[in-house]
Amino acid sequence: MCTARFNKTSSLRFTVCLCIATVSCLTKLEDWWLDTAYLEARFPSQLNVNIGGPTAYVEHCWPVRDGTQLERTSLNLWYNLQYWDLVRTERLAVHKAGTMPFDMDQFRNLFCTCKVPGINKDTILNFFKTESEGPCPSHMIVMCRGRVFTFDALCDGRILTPPELLRQLTYIKDCCDREPEGDGVSALTTEERTRWAKHAPFDGMVLVSNGYYTDQKLRACGGVWKGSEVVREMPVPEELIFTVDERVRRDIALAKEQYYKSCQDLQVVCYAFTSFGKAAIKKRKLHPDTFVQLALQLAYYRLHGKPGSCYETATTRRFFHGRTETMRPCTVEAQQWCRTMMNPTATTEEKRQALNAAFSKHNKLMAEAQDGKGFDRHLLGLYLIAKEEGLPVPELYTDPLYSKSGGGGTFVLSTSLVGYTTVLGAVAPMVPHGYGFFYRIRDDRIVVSCTAWKSNPETDAETLFQSLCTSFHDIMHVTTQSQL
Repeated sequence: MCTARFNKTSSLRFTVCLCIATVSCLTKLEDWWLDTAYLEARFPSQLNVNIGGPTAYVEHCWPVRDGTQLERTSLNLWYNLQYWDLVRTERLAVHKAGTMPFDMDQFRNLFCTCKVPGINKDTILNFFKTESEGPCPSHMIVMCRGRVFTFDALCDGRILTPPELLRQLTYIKDCCDREPEGDGVSALTTEERTRWAKHAPFDGMVLVSNGYYTDQKLRACGGVWKGSEVVREMPVPEELIFTVDERVRRDIALAKEQYYKSCQDLQVVCYAFTSFGKAAIKKRKLHPDTFVQLALQLAYYRLHGKPGSCYETATTRRFFHGRTETMRPCTVEAQQWCRTMMNPTATTEEKRQALNAAFSKHNKLMAEAQDGKGFDRHLLGLYLIAKEEGLPVPELYTDPLYSKSGGGGTFVLSTSLVGYTTVLGAVAPMVPHGYGFFYRIRDDRIVVSCTAWKSNPETDAETLFQSLCTSFHDIMHVTTQSQL
């Protein structure tokens, strides 16, 4: 009923306002999205906003070994600095989907950018400039044992070599080993944003690109620096000294306690499913991403006996300053397929038909979302127009079904394909009874990171992954049997 009334009364009026706002300011919705999703949120950025994840280095050139931290970090930093230089000199290749180029604006925020806490809203400060635009900050920040150091990553205009970076890192470590642990002022950044402000972005795929570049370069050199070992004369790192009183020290201790408590509540599992991967899936003429998403729907349905509202990231970077749209994999067709799969009397042909319908619907919705035809960002714009114009918020946004479907950031399954590379990420669940689910797809494997809150008895990341593996085999079995 709320949806019907919204369509008849409010929708057209708000849409006209939204169109006027968009025409008058090309980046209006972009600013709204940045504010609503990242800057106005008052919960801590760690776990709730920041992406994390394991590196792929241990899979090839860098097996775990004691005493290698500084040497490996210096080489890793050097490749990251090479990436910074590619962006700064505008030599980074334009990303594409097929022949369709992507907007590269977000890469300006990958370096020399910070989020400053505010009472009601944070602020993004960006100091990055391309070489043609002028000078750009080139210093690095290193945190060690509660202390903060800085040094310039350039010497005479050239990036420090790995041996030179190793020298700077070794100096910092030696300083920290000789002295007591520092006050740990950086721990305050883990607090609720308003509380942190009183003391004092870009999307995940941009980080994936940076991480994949570094991983591929390390793999190519075998994780070993083969250049000059000469270390030039340069200033030693400078420690940044913060003056703090007992009140601030107490706040730091409280911030650490709260952060560790939150971390201990987060269950994270990261596993590789190695029975098959992209190659076998594409042989069945199935889209690999859709394959994983439908398997996840079945895995959740099998465990919980009900649909799981799901958010999947769809990129809109083919458009000006495009970022993301929401693709909702929990379709009617997907749920019909789940019910069919769980029905012991269903035939293989019935399962195949339901599977094909679910695949077709998912692929259609993903294509529409990537083409700017999704509705979640549009609904966000209509909601913010109402607030901005002082109009009553339409009933749609307070309807319990809107929230159950994931509206307002309440998706039970928060998911994203991080690509077909060696890089993986991880994200915390959006809701207490939800899961975070990131995955990468390779020719011979599907690697998954799954999270859940330990304090919620309904969810378990380990169990969901096992159910997911069963679902992978179930789909392959249906497609194999139907071809016999």
